[in-house]
Amino acid sequence: MEAINREILIEGVDPRELYGAQDAYLELMRELSPKVKVVARGSSLKALGAKRDVEAFERKMNALVEYYLKYGHISREVVTQAFSTGLSDCAEPVSDKDTIVFGNNGNIIRARTVNQRRLVELYEKNDLLFAVGPAGSGKTYTAIALAVKALKEREVRRVILTRPAVEAGEKLGFLPGDMKEKLDPYLQPLYDALNDMIPAAKLQKYLEDGTVQIAPLAYMRGRTLDNAFVILDEAQNTTRSQIKMFLTRMGRNAKFIVTGDVTQIDLPRKSDSGLTRAMDTLRGIEGIGMVEFDKRDIVRHPLVKYIVDAFDKRAAMEESALREAPVVRMPKDRKE
Repeated sequence: MEAINREILIEGVDPRELYGAQDAYLELMRELSPKVKVVARGSSLKALGAKRDVEAFERKMNALVEYYLKYGHISREVVTQAFSTGLSDCAEPVSDKDTIVFGNNGNIIRARTVNQRRLVELYEKNDLLFAVGPAGSGKTYTAIALAVKALKEREVRRVILTRPAVEAGEKLGFLPGDMKEKLDPYLQPLYDALNDMIPAAKLQKYLEDGTVQIAPLAYMRGRTLDNAFVILDEAQNTTRSQIKMFLTRMGRNAKFIVTGDVTQIDLPRKSDSGLTRAMDTLRGIEGIGMVEFDKRDIVRHPLVKYIVDAFDKRAAMEESALREAPVVRMPKDRKE
């Protein structure tokens, strides 16, 4: 069988993203293509082997690059799929249908992963959405993009972003300033997302006239939220009564999205979190959609995936050890 040596150019992608930390993804590609010898030199790959095998490797590599250009990230799962069953959903080029809203400086905000796209699709059919998953999976950012889109298209009159003011190891009372200044650091991720999507002057006007409101969850009590797009972020830190209070604020022509990460509960007792209880209670009700993000959706620095995975494994090991630990019973005091 004819052997060939082909150079494959990697265009439009940082090779470090494609090859992974310490070439982890590249090694996986080699494992999944044992009949092809692969040598990486910067933005080009040399593939040596039988013509049929090299051409198959090139097709899979092109599909992987196309996936990155479309979704903006690569993971071990994506590489495995590309070099085994194939990435059939990535055959089409990046299209406008994935665009949610046009941000500042011509920045296009689009759904970049499968679950981000699912959140966008479910938004069209449901008035209440739950989006849960690990840090960096883009659940809050995608939700805010949908809110900005609804505001720009005049589907709603205002956008309200809220979070429970629960300390993640810090003490709120020791922070300087009045209540707003104390709470702003907790709400900063929401400001950051809005700053990507709305020009600074217009955002300031929206904040001043109440078109965009960012407030702690306690400020929602007693309100009826009509004609509003409301996002509850960090919902894993709500109690059962708080999340019920929030969900019952829903008024006419309102859209609600609840986001959270059940692995990062900062309440004194993790069992007090209202997020999982609410999802279990409301699952299956028409008009309510749920999306569960996972590590494949993480679009921050490539190391974030490994960090999340390492912590998950550690937690599973500790939970297993706790279950297997022998129960020591202290002898009862005997009367002399």
